[in-house]
Amino acid sequence: MSNYLDEISAFICSCRFSDLPQKVIRRGCEVVVDTVAVVAAGSREEEVKALTKRIIDGGGKKKGTIIGTGLRTEPPKAALINGTAGTFLELDEGNQFGRGHPGIHVIPAALALSEEKGFSGRDFLTALILGYEIGTRIGIASKLRMSMHPHGTWGTVGAAVTVGKLMGYDQPTMKRIINVSSSLGLATSRQTMLQGGTVRNVYAGVSGFMGFLAHELVQSGFTGEIDGLGTIFGTVVSDSFDPNAMTEDLGTRYEIARNYFKRHACCRYNHGSLDALEQIMAKRPGGKCSPDEVIKVEVETYSLAAQLCDQDPQNVLAGKFSIPFALATTIFHGNSGVESFRSEAITNPTVRELARRIKVSEDPKLTAMMPNHRPSRVTVTFKDGSVSEAQVMTNKGDTEDPYPREVLREKFFELAKGIWQDGIAQEIYEDTMKLESLDNLNRLTEKLRKIA
Repeated sequence: MSNYLDEISAFICSCRFSDLPQKVIRRGCEVVVDTVAVVAAGSREEEVKALTKRIIDGGGKKKGTIIGTGLRTEPPKAALINGTAGTFLELDEGNQFGRGHPGIHVIPAALALSEEKGFSGRDFLTALILGYEIGTRIGIASKLRMSMHPHGTWGTVGAAVTVGKLMGYDQPTMKRIINVSSSLGLATSRQTMLQGGTVRNVYAGVSGFMGFLAHELVQSGFTGEIDGLGTIFGTVVSDSFDPNAMTEDLGTRYEIARNYFKRHACCRYNHGSLDALEQIMAKRPGGKCSPDEVIKVEVETYSLAAQLCDQDPQNVLAGKFSIPFALATTIFHGNSGVESFRSEAITNPTVRELARRIKVSEDPKLTAMMPNHRPSRVTVTFKDGSVSEAQVMTNKGDTEDPYPREVLREKFFELAKGIWQDGIAQEIYEDTMKLESLDNLNRLTEKLRKIA
């Protein structure tokens, strides 16, 4: 089985920016600009602000920008904080085939190290695309136990690969950091998201931090197993691991080009139901409906989404992982943006009462369509006696139904508002969308620190 490790480590080390297809480079820039905005907005959450204050001290190398704050700290700490901030709003991009969120695991580490070393935008992009690639392929090759949350697992290896690529590792050393980092993931719990345990939001940040630690360990002479991926992702966190999936179409099919972006500020498993609800609402007078017009809502969907059936979530994170709450707050507010999932919405008695009239169940036929589809069927019964139904096969923003660039641009400026002045936000957007032209990434990070 170790032959696949030789192949992927050799590929990582030999791959150059000039080898990357233009569509992959373009998508890499889109993923970075989306992530930067999501991290900046998440940095304003109270828990993130408190964590930042506690972690930053007066010593060390303050060469890593904490996005959205104007502050700097040691690069590993910057990766930890930025990765944590980027998960709070549930708006970070993801990959349906790897069943997770690769970008928020690798970009904070790539950004912090590139800033410290003054790497070019091309170096930065190449490293994060490759880290994204390997992390996602681990997710494809294995199937994590249902009791685990995917954050903080294979993303740790992705972050380590990103660091190793930026540091110019040769093939044997790259293979070593993959094996070392495979043992540095977390024992994550899926229940954290269902119960609203916000410790879940730090999992991706820890992966970025561990990417740096894996580098220090390797440089200090530490070693891992002969095939750490096969052991950890084949026997520990998953019962199966397919090494062929790690090398299939390697170098021709890039996982970052098969990603998805989010506009609903909640768990992706809610999105199909929200998209269907939007279709129903669009047909109502004024494109809206009020809670008192609704008798009941029935949602039939695939297995993973059907688990998000809590009609009485107790905090913001639990609300983001509840289809009944997500639909109820969208009906009440007329949208599914960030403000619809604030604590005020969670405690809103009208929203809560409506959520109790929304029931979710699994349709095995819809489950059988995964992972290529994420179907959901929503039926709303109104007090006027009318019944409206809508079904979607995939989420808006997925590879099969991508958001136009202008929609993603709109998302960036919505999240950037109040963090950077309009002119600076425009410059950040433009620089990030043409990363390949930056001879030094500090040209971007200097602007990221110019908060309003």
